[in-house]
Amino acid sequence: MDSILDTDMSSVSDFRQQEPGRRVLVITAVSAERDAVLRGLRGAENFDVVVAGVGPIATAASTAKVLATAEYSLVVSAGIGGGFIGRADLGSLVVADEIVAADLGAETPEGFRSLDALGFGYTRIPVDAGLVSQVAEALRATGLVVTTGPVLTVSTVTGTSDTALELAARVPGAAAEAMEGFGVATAAHEHGVPIMEIRSISNPVGPRDRAAWRIEEALEALEAASSVLREVL
Repeated sequence: MDSILDTDMSSVSDFRQQEPGRRVLVITAVSAERDAVLRGLRGAENFDVVVAGVGPIATAASTAKVLATAEYSLVVSAGIGGGFIGRADLGSLVVADEIVAADLGAETPEGFRSLDALGFGYTRIPVDAGLVSQVAEALRATGLVVTTGPVLTVSTVTGTSDTALELAARVPGAAAEAMEGFGVATAAHEHGVPIMEIRSISNPVGPRDRAAWRIEEALEALEAASSVLREVL
């Protein structure tokens, strides 16, 4: 991996060079994700990795607390998650180009209406397109399989095919589902700090079949991705 990075970093170093001495905050939900990230970072001093808890509320509060006490140039929501069938396979990576609170809204006789449609706020936070492209290219340069697209944040993990199809129709191009990204992104947005989200895929979005989950493989992919982030960011 190091030899590939050494030969390809010239094409993905622009973002890092724009801001010397930049400091990156990585937010994970659980300690297993944090440990995988730390293994990949290999002691990189410009990264802080924090376990913020499960779900958007816990992660929003924890991220806001950290951002209130220290300055960062970038916040990364990182962890494992579900991949939408046909978009992100098990063991692959998804780099979000948009972070979406997919179930924040109201049910109506005409169907689901998002918070945006109701006029009460926002449910979508975009990610800098240049950063998405640079990180995705760097990951692919090491042989990792990478998809870019919306990553959905839900408070209840999808457990049926019908719900998976509904979410995919609600957010065209949706690539992955997790429970923390929008909380992290909201805190970063309110503090004026750029955000990105990276998910390694441990299971398909849909019926919950724990026997088919590939958590260890997903954590290995997260570790590999973090090693690339160490060089890019």
